[in-house]
Amino acid sequence: MSPIVLFSFVIGYFLLLLAVAWYTSKNANNDSFFIGNKNSNWMLVAFGMVGTSLSGVTFVSVPGTVGSAGFQYFQVVIGYCIGYLAVAYILLPLYYKMNLTSIYNYLEHRFGNYSYKTGALFFILSRTLGATARLYLVINILQLFILDSMGVSFWVTTLIILALIVLYTFEGGVKTIVYTDTLQTTCMLLGLLVCIVAIMSKMDLSLSNSIHALSDKGMLQIFNTDIHSSGFFLKQIIGGAFITITMTGLDQEMMQKNISVRTLKDSQKNVLTLSVILFFVNLLFLFMGGLLYLYAGQNGITSKGDDLFPFIALNSHFSVAVAVIFIIGLISALFPSADGALTALTSSFCIDILGLKKKTQFTEQQKKRTRLTVHFTFTIIFFLCVLAFKWINDKSIIDVILKVAGYTYGPLLGLFAFGIFSKRKINDKLSVVVCLIAPVLVIGIDIINNSEWFIHKLNITGSIANSLQNLSQQIFNGFRIGIELLIINGLFTFIGLYIISKPAPKS
Repeated sequence: MSPIVLFSFVIGYFLLLLAVAWYTSKNANNDSFFIGNKNSNWMLVAFGMVGTSLSGVTFVSVPGTVGSAGFQYFQVVIGYCIGYLAVAYILLPLYYKMNLTSIYNYLEHRFGNYSYKTGALFFILSRTLGATARLYLVINILQLFILDSMGVSFWVTTLIILALIVLYTFEGGVKTIVYTDTLQTTCMLLGLLVCIVAIMSKMDLSLSNSIHALSDKGMLQIFNTDIHSSGFFLKQIIGGAFITITMTGLDQEMMQKNISVRTLKDSQKNVLTLSVILFFVNLLFLFMGGLLYLYAGQNGITSKGDDLFPFIALNSHFSVAVAVIFIIGLISALFPSADGALTALTSSFCIDILGLKKKTQFTEQQKKRTRLTVHFTFTIIFFLCVLAFKWINDKSIIDVILKVAGYTYGPLLGLFAFGIFSKRKINDKLSVVVCLIAPVLVIGIDIINNSEWFIHKLNITGSIANSLQNLSQQIFNGFRIGIELLIINGLFTFIGLYIISKPAPKS
């Protein structure tokens, strides 16, 4: 199919988003941007958050994991559901009780200003890296399969996509995103279902025949019982739970949509509904991944990982309609994660770092001008980060995202856990030191434990490479740390906070 025709559908889809944004941002103000005037419909928020939670990584990377790991990613999904229970019944009641606009205000009330700023900065770092990694994945697919043949450079593609996102988010913020995310989630899920039906039809398989074929190839295996493996089922389930607690419950992007709902009860309904939908949607993505590998095996296709789905969908293996639906589904997966992140980062920087809501001397117009400046600044940062991921060029971006989360969300986990489960009072100024030391220790452990990965990525050779491998074998003896890296980081932070704390004064 002509790349120009495919790209025209991308532009048409964007124009639809722009129309929705224009309609929903009428009479929008700063409260509309930050928390949707606390008037969002919980059902719309729950459904729209499916797209934010999944993103282009799930759309492309999760199916790509089936070839090497079967359905083992579903272990993490089980953990997600456990994590959503903690978010609904531990974190949300706390946020609503304190009537927070930024969830990091909790750290200010509990510990002080230094802890508050530290938590907000770690969120900004975490979300910037995670969002731009997701953004890179989708932009790279558009580049490889559409825009390279049109002679458009990667940096131009990135600039255009970011400009499109800014155009429909800079005014309405959360108030707009609640509606655009709902539209995009619908398109993404329709794209998923159409692609599943198309590939089953292409191979002339019924649902039951597809399941039997996947079983015969050993792709339906969910639980990994090798305790030394990074994919061991207990690691994956517990790690998945903590990923949800941190990347949803302690993340301003995800929580600003939840706390934009009027009541705590409705917000809890939103989170629990989201967990049920994600449970089944992730299962469908894994099923589609299995079908893609079956099709690839039958047709001598050697692409794998993140490249498999786009290669099959866009290289004349299916009808033009399926190619268009894939592109729309992919774009629908891209925008909810990117637009929400851009809005949340703007909100957090304005509220938490600049203290915009507290500056009563500023007029509403001055606050809006500051907000827009921050919004455009983060757009530039996104642009530079996407170019950096292009330079790294990792073939499985989901692994990169989980590793980044392990490094950067740990201090947030430790701060909130210490605040909620301990009554002790910390030395607020030293919290910054603790939150910097913990990730450094974790990075050191990860470099030694996963020495082969780092040796390959950083092109380390000679005696340094040999020393790293020997040290890894001596300390870990083949044991591989996986997504529990996040928990270790949070634990180090918790211990550090305990060291700099003292018992709370008796009342």
